[in-house]
Amino acid sequence: MRAAFIQSLIESAREDKRIFFLVGDVGYSLVEPFAQEFPDRFVNIGIAEQNMAGIAAGLAMSGKIVFTYSLANFPTLRAVEQIRNDICYHDANVKIVASGGGLSYGALGPTHHVTEDLAIMRALPGMTVVAPGDPVESALATRAMASRPGPGYLRLVKTGDPVIHQSPPDFQIGKSIMVKDGSDVTLIATGGIIYNTVQAAEKLVEKGVQARVLSMHTIKPLDVEAVLAASLETGGIITIEEHSIIGGLGSAVAEVLAELSNVNVTFKRMGMKDSFCRQVGSQEYLQKLYSLSAEGIVEETLQFLRKEPPG
Repeated sequence: MRAAFIQSLIESAREDKRIFFLVGDVGYSLVEPFAQEFPDRFVNIGIAEQNMAGIAAGLAMSGKIVFTYSLANFPTLRAVEQIRNDICYHDANVKIVASGGGLSYGALGPTHHVTEDLAIMRALPGMTVVAPGDPVESALATRAMASRPGPGYLRLVKTGDPVIHQSPPDFQIGKSIMVKDGSDVTLIATGGIIYNTVQAAEKLVEKGVQARVLSMHTIKPLDVEAVLAASLETGGIITIEEHSIIGGLGSAVAEVLAELSNVNVTFKRMGMKDSFCRQVGSQEYLQKLYSLSAEGIVEETLQFLRKEPPG
């Protein structure tokens, strides 16, 4: 996803001279092409993410479109006060790009596990929150964010992520993408975990289950119409995210369902419980621990479908 992001950002910067790119002393072997082509619009702020947010806000207030970039916990959790007061309060045109969302940096431990960011960014007034599902969505999301006014959060996974879209889909902020249709259950996923979700849906076919798969790349604003359609047209909804089940995709969908009238649908959130991931290992290893592998999603879905609907 990161490689697709930087290429798309370069293309956007060629078209719009207002685009600036700030980094927190990371991204070596990735960000150099932008720095070389646009040296006057690239700044390595250093390991000072709070300062980076403030500088980005200042540039945005002078008419620039600013992208900031660092490893996911640091431009978000470390700088949340500056994001709130400097960027969001002033509706500044700053796009915070986080690399390594979820458990991407699993071997580095809890300080690098990024499992609360969607909840925190989603709670900030005026913030658009996007977590693309594959490199194709990443490139499209970057261009969409560049042209969308106001604060934005773009959550990326890493380089080398598998592709799920063989051709560019219709990408619109606030509109999900139906990757696979089905009527037995809807699997709504956000971010890179969409690949495991698609793999799970294919395995579920072998079990006689037709699952609809939605890539809910935008957490805020959420695609309410897609959630409503899933509640009316399929046998239940499961949200899947490499994030805490509190405050992220699952909470956003639950809020929509709670306010819908005359809708009776079974619902489940998959993700991390209300605890730190104290395990250390590869992303794939940690996904298995939290039933976020394709096999885990299959098993959780089959158990979910065996339950009686409420009321």
